Amino acid sequence: MTQNQKKNQNAISANEKASILSEALPSMLLYDKQTIVIKYGGHAMSDPKLAEDFAKDMIMLKQLGVRPVIVHGGGPQIGQMLEKLQIQSKFAGGLRITDSVTVEIVEMVLAGSINKNIVSAINRAGGKACGICGKDGNLMIARKLEKKMGNPGSSEMTTLDLGFVGEPEQVNTRIVDIITDSDLIPVIAPVCVSKDGQTFNVNADTFAGSLAGAMRAKRLLLLTDVAGVLDKEGKLIDKLTIKEANRLIGDDTISGGMIPKIESCIAVVESGVEAVVILDGRVKHALLLELFTDHGAGTMFTK
Repeated sequence: MTQNQKKNQNAISANEKASILSEALPSMLLYDKQTIVIKYGGHAMSDPKLAEDFAKDMIMLKQLGVRPVIVHGGGPQIGQMLEKLQIQSKFAGGLRITDSVTVEIVEMVLAGSINKNIVSAINRAGGKACGICGKDGNLMIARKLEKKMGNPGSSEMTTLDLGFVGEPEQVNTRIVDIITDSDLIPVIAPVCVSKDGQTFNVNADTFAGSLAGAMRAKRLLLLTDVAGVLDKEGKLIDKLTIKEANRLIGDDTISGGMIPKIESCIAVVESGVEAVVILDGRVKHALLLELFTDHGAGTMFTK
């Protein structure tokens, strides 16, 4: 390849980059100084390369004037630690029971190793992150979750005792506001405290949704291990209103384990968040594709 050919190739590459930046500019302005809550988990968190890319994406958002807030899960890592410590997990209705011993492990893994690994990854990539949990600054006060299940062949409902599994009762965003107003990126573990000081583990999706609603976030982005909502032909549906989503639940296009996730998305939109997006966390830079390109990268729910 001649020197002129190399220059032409570089010129094309530069033009392509300029075109991409030009396309992204309206979105950059749209999200300037806006809060974006990101629920981080699944394959995106367990794959080292995707985790590295995620850290860089968070730094880019912060540099562009966005206020990213990260809420992370850690179910598989908790399971691995319990197995390592030879603590037998008990289940009810397919859900793990969090007893007094387990909740200590949950707090250690979520607010400890996982949280600090994410913080370290962002710091290592050149950003500044701060790790907290729902207990800090009374960010989220929780109450015991009451989970009801129907009995086969009966109209009666049974209340499952899941132990120290909680649900949000009060949200005080002050500590997150202080962090996001600075040059720091908050990384939050969904470990909360009750009014009487009891530790509760809250589902990360639920925690992120409640926080997004309290902060009046511009977007809640849920990184999952699915592409989004698919139609009956298996094609991705890029946008859904609440009415359309309920219709798809009614005709079984949305079914099984996807129903509670979609119902959660609907509840978050109704709480005041402009839009909730289910994203495929297995896709490199899925967050940037969703926020800064015209075609997006998942299924968006709006009013």
